Amino acid sequence: MTSRTEHLLDRFVTGLAALEPVAVWAHGSLAGGDYQEGRSDLDLIAVLAGPVTPGPLWALARLHARLRGEPLAPLLHCSYLTPGTAADPERRHLTWAHGQLFRRTVTPVTRRELLDFGRVLYGKAPRALLPPVPDRELGDFVVRDQRDFWRPAVDKAPLWRQDVWVDLGLLTFARATVTVRDGRLISKRQALDELSVLGAPQEVVADIARRRYEGHAGEDGGTTGGDWPARRAGLTRDYLGPAIDGLVTAHA
Repeated sequence: MTSRTEHLLDRFVTGLAALEPVAVWAHGSLAGGDYQEGRSDLDLIAVLAGPVTPGPLWALARLHARLRGEPLAPLLHCSYLTPGTAADPERRHLTWAHGQLFRRTVTPVTRRELLDFGRVLYGKAPRALLPPVPDRELGDFVVRDQRDFWRPAVDKAPLWRQDVWVDLGLLTFARATVTVRDGRLISKRQALDELSVLGAPQEVVADIARRRYEGHAGEDGGTTGGDWPARRAGLTRDYLGPAIDGLVTAHA
C-alpha cells in the first residue's frame, strides 16, 4: 500500500480519536489484496463507543470536511457502528460515502469480509464484536442482489455501453457464483479468472483485464472504439441475463 493511502488512513484514524473508537477496520480490496490506489474505494468500518448523537454527528462531519483536500478522500467510505448495534444485520448505520452522510446496512458480504480477512486499523478485531455469518445467509444475500438488482439492470441496454456496468456486472456475477458454490469470497482479480471458467465472452474478459489491470483500453481485437462499445454491451447482456437466471434457479 502506498504512502498516500497510508497517510489518509492515519489522518482518518487520528481524527476519530476524540470520539473514542472501539475499533476501526478496513474491508473490501483494501483488506483483501486487490487494492489499486486511485481506482479502489477505501472501505472502512468504525465502531464508536457510544451512539451518534448530534455532538458526535457534527464531529464526524467536520472530520470528513477536513479530509477533503486529500487526493483519495472521495474514495473513503465509512459506516459507523456501536458495540450495541454492531451485531444487528438489519440495522441501518450512519455512513459517509460519496461526499455525504446517510444510513445503510452493513451487508452480510461486508461482515464476512471483516471476519475472514478484515484489516484492523485500530482497536478490537472484528471477531470480538461481530457474530458469524453462516454460508446460507451469505449465499441468500448475493443471489438476492443478482436477482433484484443486476438482472433487471441487464434489460436496460444503454447502461452496458459504460465500462463500469460491464466490469462490475460480470465481476459481481462471478464473485456471487463462487460464494454460492464454495461459501467463500474472492477478489475482483480472482473473479476475472473465474469468468473464463464460467463461459463469459472472452473478448469482454480480455477487455476488462486490459483496462483494469494493464492500464489501457486494449490494442488489438477491435476493442478500442468503433462499434466495440455496442458489441461489447450485446455480448455482456446476452451472457449475463441467462447466467444470472441460472444462478438464481440453482439456488432456489
